[in-house]
Amino acid sequence: MKPLLQDVIRERPLLGDGAMGTQLMLAGLEQGNCGEAWNLIHPDRVLAIQRRYVEAGSDCIITNTFGGSRIMLNRHGEAEHVAAVNQAGVQIARQAFGARDGYVLGDIGPFGGLLEPFGEFTQAQVGSAFEEQAVALVEGGADAIIIETQTSLEELLLGIRAAQAAGAKCIIGSMAYDVTLDGSTFRTMMGVEPERAAEFMQENGAHIVALNCGTRMDMQRALAAVERYKAVSSLPVMVQPNAGQPRLENMKVVYDEIPEQMVRGLRPLLEAGANIVGACCGSTPEHIRAFRGVMDEFLESKGTGVLREGQTL
Repeated sequence: MKPLLQDVIRERPLLGDGAMGTQLMLAGLEQGNCGEAWNLIHPDRVLAIQRRYVEAGSDCIITNTFGGSRIMLNRHGEAEHVAAVNQAGVQIARQAFGARDGYVLGDIGPFGGLLEPFGEFTQAQVGSAFEEQAVALVEGGADAIIIETQTSLEELLLGIRAAQAAGAKCIIGSMAYDVTLDGSTFRTMMGVEPERAAEFMQENGAHIVALNCGTRMDMQRALAAVERYKAVSSLPVMVQPNAGQPRLENMKVVYDEIPEQMVRGLRPLLEAGANIVGACCGSTPEHIRAFRGVMDEFLESKGTGVLREGQTL
């Protein structure tokens, strides 16, 4: 039987993948269109992206289902395809690993609105949409559910409860933090500090506490988040910072941190005890390949050993 992700990462760190959205746009997805629908209409293009991450050394692949809830898909006229989109996302990610063993993380992103009383959606509506998506991901064979880019504890809890109801074997909660204007700290858009997020996830049954995306959340800030998480929680930690900061270049958004720059922050993250390290917006297979080299050196220096092709996790 395949070991649980949360158990494996307590023995040695694993490498995640990189950005999907920016890679889909490079593959031809037009701004504002539904990238999750590509799981059905262009599965070959999604597979090609995820295969490049596997070839670069990723141990974990996140499914192309960030906006795969009924609420999000409804905005593109795809609501009737919730189960198909999410199950195809799992199958494509699994296919990307080929004969190699790896972990498929079923992705649940924000529902894209505000809960009552600040917005128009009730907790029941969002919880139902998340549970429908989580069921599809688990039935599709996802090894874990990641509820990502979260800014409020209320929405995060709906995602955790949905994953639990779906029978997910591993649940990852991932917050999106923004650095304050004075640079002194970081918190989510809704004011959640990393310590509170970690405590909340542990109290409510998540297995891994994580961060991804966020304004000015670079490798150094990710290191601070790992330290702050570990100061209050015994949960393993996953981090996925952006590849630097976005800027407009020839009317296209590009990120300013090349692999050689970003990878300099990886060893400190591993030394601090990060259990899964990947990257978020703007990152590429080349970033992950650079990460793989440093992670292999780290594992060898610790006597943990490096997995070779054909070996199991």
